Amino acid sequence: MMKARLGGLLSVLWAILLSLPLMNGVDRSKFRTCAQSAFCGRGRNAAQLGAFALDPETLKASDSRIQAVLWHTGSQIRFRFELQALMDGTFRVGLREAFPLVPRFEVPNVLLDETPEGVAWTLEEQSPEGFTASTASTGHRVKISHAPFRVAFFAGEKLRVTLNARDLLHFEATREKPVQAGEGQEAAPAQEPGMWEESFGGNTDSKPHGAQAVGLDFTFHGSEDVYGVPEHADKFNLPDTGSTDPIRLYNLDVFEYELDNPMALYAAVPMVMSQTAEITTGAFWLNAAETWVDVSRSGSGVLGSLSNLVTQGEKSVNVHFLSESGVLDAFIFMGPRPHDVSRQYGQLTGNTPLPPAFSLAYHQCRWNYNDQEDVRMVSDKFDEHDIPMDIMWLDIEHTDAKKYFTWDGRKFPNSLEMIQNLTAVGRKLVTIVDPHIKKDNNYWVHKELTDLGLYVKTKEGNDYEGWCWPGASYYPDFLNPAAREYFAQQYVYDKYQGTTKDVFTWNDMNEPSVFNGPEVTMPKDLIHHGNVEHRDLHNMYGHLYVMGTFDGHILRSEGQQRPFILTRSAFAGSQRYAAIWTGDNTAEWGHLAASVPMCLSLSIAGISFCGADVGGFFGNPDGELFVRWYQAASFQPFFRSHAHIDTKRREPWLYNESELKLIRNAIRTRYSYLPLWYTLFYENEMTSIPPMRPVWYDFPTDTDAFTVEDEFMVGTALLVHPVAKSGASHVNVHFPGREQYWYDILTHERIDHEGSMNIPVKMDHIPVYQRGGSIIPKKERIRRSSALMHDDPITLVVAVDKDNTANGTLYIDDGISYDYRAAKKSLYMQFVFDGQRLSGHQLHTPGYQTGSWLERVVFVGMEKEPKSAKLMSPTGKEEVLGTQYEARKNLLTVRKPGVNMAEDWEIVFQY
Repeated sequence: MMKARLGGLLSVLWAILLSLPLMNGVDRSKFRTCAQSAFCGRGRNAAQLGAFALDPETLKASDSRIQAVLWHTGSQIRFRFELQALMDGTFRVGLREAFPLVPRFEVPNVLLDETPEGVAWTLEEQSPEGFTASTASTGHRVKISHAPFRVAFFAGEKLRVTLNARDLLHFEATREKPVQAGEGQEAAPAQEPGMWEESFGGNTDSKPHGAQAVGLDFTFHGSEDVYGVPEHADKFNLPDTGSTDPIRLYNLDVFEYELDNPMALYAAVPMVMSQTAEITTGAFWLNAAETWVDVSRSGSGVLGSLSNLVTQGEKSVNVHFLSESGVLDAFIFMGPRPHDVSRQYGQLTGNTPLPPAFSLAYHQCRWNYNDQEDVRMVSDKFDEHDIPMDIMWLDIEHTDAKKYFTWDGRKFPNSLEMIQNLTAVGRKLVTIVDPHIKKDNNYWVHKELTDLGLYVKTKEGNDYEGWCWPGASYYPDFLNPAAREYFAQQYVYDKYQGTTKDVFTWNDMNEPSVFNGPEVTMPKDLIHHGNVEHRDLHNMYGHLYVMGTFDGHILRSEGQQRPFILTRSAFAGSQRYAAIWTGDNTAEWGHLAASVPMCLSLSIAGISFCGADVGGFFGNPDGELFVRWYQAASFQPFFRSHAHIDTKRREPWLYNESELKLIRNAIRTRYSYLPLWYTLFYENEMTSIPPMRPVWYDFPTDTDAFTVEDEFMVGTALLVHPVAKSGASHVNVHFPGREQYWYDILTHERIDHEGSMNIPVKMDHIPVYQRGGSIIPKKERIRRSSALMHDDPITLVVAVDKDNTANGTLYIDDGISYDYRAAKKSLYMQFVFDGQRLSGHQLHTPGYQTGSWLERVVFVGMEKEPKSAKLMSPTGKEEVLGTQYEARKNLLTVRKPGVNMAEDWEIVFQY
């Protein structure tokens, strides 16, 4: 017994020691630069390695596919090229070795099973230099040049995107490893360093199949602005990388990450969106290996044979993707507007499904709440201080010695009682489940995974052992469907004992984090299911993990209950399974400011349920920073306070009375807007349009908005500008749109200024404006949790535009089940105000019943008081309503219409 305890203690101490160098800021020496990555250096200079040419004799065009053989002018190696036209202005480009010596990995589990249908090509012109083809149904053309090989995409007559304009197409074919010459034999050809073996930080990557990098450059014509490729703590509008490292996509555990640099972080989504006043286009690079992305802007037009297609000096932005292995598989999105690119990308990788209603409310977390009594005390304190809260979180210390799916019986002797105490007031619990599995033969998860052979293997075929929070740890091979199914089974209540349907899941450390591994992660030459190297799928390991977690939640409820999962690591398509947060940030003003561009980058790349740790994970925020963070986060999708185990306790009531009041107001404001958030997430599932988005997303012709980094839109209705500087007395707010009215949500003051404007700020709120022409549903009876507000009445805030009109929507369902996917199990209302009457009518088939009713309607910007207001029902019943008009504010309140929200109705004004 003593030996076992000592071993466990040593494991924990070793894990802590391994992590200590990271505690005082990121140790950049642990992470590669491009110069330290052989394939990055080679691919960045691919134009010097020889061009690719298309063999016109091999050209085939059948239905939606154009196929041909490419060859490399230097090596003479052949490749299979395919260009597929899909519905809705999407094109898929593929390049694969004609005769690979070993199979190359092609990314699974990311694209939806049902992708858009193909569209037929029409070959229009052919010449020795190239050919032109069109898709009549979508109005697009492509011009493909033979040598050097390039593909130009046109919308109508306008060139929009070119592939390989800079001759950076790069594809390292598989080859035999050179044999060292023996005596009397001719020496093997010299190989560039890093082709067959590479060392970094004391670890050696054996590269058994040699160099296999692939790369391609995308030129967006007429554009200077490009966004995406999260996750990075850098600018939203991607900066040029000519004088810096490229942006790196390689999922890593980075403590206290730095701001304003292209270092890799926890997620990798290789998707970009380019914006101009005329058109929005995009590209998606489907590759899960380590990837570097160069960005450059140019005024010289495209190169070589396509130069006659553009005006000399035309601006363009170039994005060069370069991955270590795999095949070349890419998609082009032709827009033409931001909403269209989001839809096109969502049709490939999926949308965020409507989350359970509670998950959009406020979450309270730290590493760690001490015990069951601590959880009870914190929950009670929220009630005592009249602060709503929906979810308590438990970090790794709640487990039995870091063994997931277990409880520390001393600290949490009766977890079911603890959960019941929370659910009695409408609250939920989230527990952490990480992928590293403690080496302990008495731990059923480790023993069963070992017996089933479901761990990642070393190149020698043994189970790979690394170090993480439990000490010696093993890592499941989630590429194997059997491993995902095994983890899904662990969430069933008879396996995960002490939990109920009100317990949800947090997947952390799933990059995967390996404290003693190269770059704090797995070696690349480990082996996964199907003899796949880890290098091929690294960026999707966390994605595969949350797939298993999601399946587990579906399994335990027999498909009846919507999961809520939070993940730190993600790839394209992860939005189908989990929310995300921005990782181990710091209690600094810069990190508060960075939460906006980081979440905007994730949002336009499909991962729309995003937030940052309120207050910063590391450090101790002072009262001003903490208040400002709450105010900002209350208008971001995922709203959670979280802190490191070494920080001071920071529940809201531990700050002074004035700061507590401001934090309370920020959280209560979030709860009042929950009907809006829920509606936006329903519409997100239907349309792919993210609830939090950049200003230019809904104002795509406002070129001044293209560089706005410090504000955002919530839907089309709210413009939010967080205050992210200490002692700020003014902020510069950009108001988009011509002849557009904006109304302060607190004072109702109208702003009809176009462009930037200096706005005074005080500590009691941040600048948030409702757009003229919008109708926002709210709930203004704030209770201790959102569940207790489910049937509460609705207030509509009608902000009129210059034409005295407005519109909006409201979505209601049971908040937790999948019944909303049946037509009669939800309520979707549209509201329209035409200056004379406000109407509400159902967009779904009538039949859903709700307890919510219309309590009041507030008209903002009404310059004329009506003589009367009448409520009219479809049955012809009329009722005169009470009104109150404040001429100084142009504010009209219609009191207690009293109609159930499931009914169609009209309020008619007489002037």
